[in-house]
Amino acid sequence: MADGQALDEVVRFTSELIRIDTTNRGGGDCRERPAAEYAAARLAEAGLEPALLERTEGRTNVVARVPGTDPSADALLLHGHLDVVPAEAADWSVHPFSGEVRDGVVWGRGAVDMKNMDAMILAVVRGWARQGLRPRRDVVIAFTADEEASAEDGSGFLADRHPELFEGCTEGVGESGAFTFHDGTGRQLYPIAAGERGTGWLKLTARGRAGHGSKVNRENAVTRLAAAVTRIGEHTWPPRPTPTVRAALTALAALYGVDPDLDDVDALLEKLGPAAKLVEATVRNSANPTMLDAGYKLNVIPGEATAYVDGRFLPGGEEEFRATLDRLTGPDVDWEFAHREVALQSPLDSPTYARMRAAVEAFAPEGHVVPYCMSGGTDAKQFSRLGITGYGFTPLRLPEGYDYQALFHGVDERVPVDALHFGVRVLDRFLRTA
Repeated sequence: MADGQALDEVVRFTSELIRIDTTNRGGGDCRERPAAEYAAARLAEAGLEPALLERTEGRTNVVARVPGTDPSADALLLHGHLDVVPAEAADWSVHPFSGEVRDGVVWGRGAVDMKNMDAMILAVVRGWARQGLRPRRDVVIAFTADEEASAEDGSGFLADRHPELFEGCTEGVGESGAFTFHDGTGRQLYPIAAGERGTGWLKLTARGRAGHGSKVNRENAVTRLAAAVTRIGEHTWPPRPTPTVRAALTALAALYGVDPDLDDVDALLEKLGPAAKLVEATVRNSANPTMLDAGYKLNVIPGEATAYVDGRFLPGGEEEFRATLDRLTGPDVDWEFAHREVALQSPLDSPTYARMRAAVEAFAPEGHVVPYCMSGGTDAKQFSRLGITGYGFTPLRLPEGYDYQALFHGVDERVPVDALHFGVRVLDRFLRTA
């Protein structure tokens, strides 16, 4: 079991990592190197030999391998990203990069996404070093750059340029899973992720006839674009539950004693009450307009207008996604992928999933573990290029009132000290048995 020093270190490491500002504003505007050097130093103190790798100066990744006791066993990848999304200090109760520990809570950007997991990994492997322990299978640790943007400088670069570092890895464990979800009735759910929707970030371009703003113009690029964006924003996508989502719906229906009618998914979601929040975003494809760009002067009709749409598609749903966008954009608007990554689906009947479940249940016997598909994406997408099956497993036991999903990219991001202690204990047990 994780020792007392590991419990102290996970809090300290979370706080100190938060203080290292690794804001990723997109377009290459980020510098993860100070955090990478910090993580590498902690690993080196545990007797490991971390490699620091960059595609772009300052965009640093860390990879290290913990040798297992069974050289014939497949290796396990354990990964977390070092970058965070922007935070406006004026909106926060505490400074987002203070790493302040107050009243048993660690505050700051990255507290749940995902410097907490980075700190857990460091605390666990250092605890093993102190106790002279080794896992059964090799554990490859990867701290990555650029996850909050394209991952081109992070996991994409590692998968494409340094596949040898992940030799033998067949499965990977990363962010967003095994957290407490309170359903409002006293039940505590622990969703473990075994899938992700694909990423389809779109650029829409409308072209028309430029002209004076006072003249009639039936080929107005702004009008054409606005119409297409409205059609996309108002479109209702049909439910297409994947095997992971079907398993989640079936498990929740059994837990709440309702008919698991998968032929009417929307009706089933209504019967699940607050628990529906765990699956409602992943029963269908989606496309949400997010950015508009048109014109350069009020009285000039521009010849071109552009928009951006955050699209997500289910495993097996990309063909329908593309066809629907062709129809919704119409003949006057072109679209292309600004960024695209695959959808993922992982087996629920694997020994690794069973061991993750067992580790959570050992420390949260009151909880109910359920399958889960992530609505967004993680570095597991890029690592899948190496044939690595990905799961979401960042264990946290959260008290009622903590909305884990709302804290992702939200104001006043924070994590209780007790949740970090729980995470270290669960992660340690899982990795020792994995």
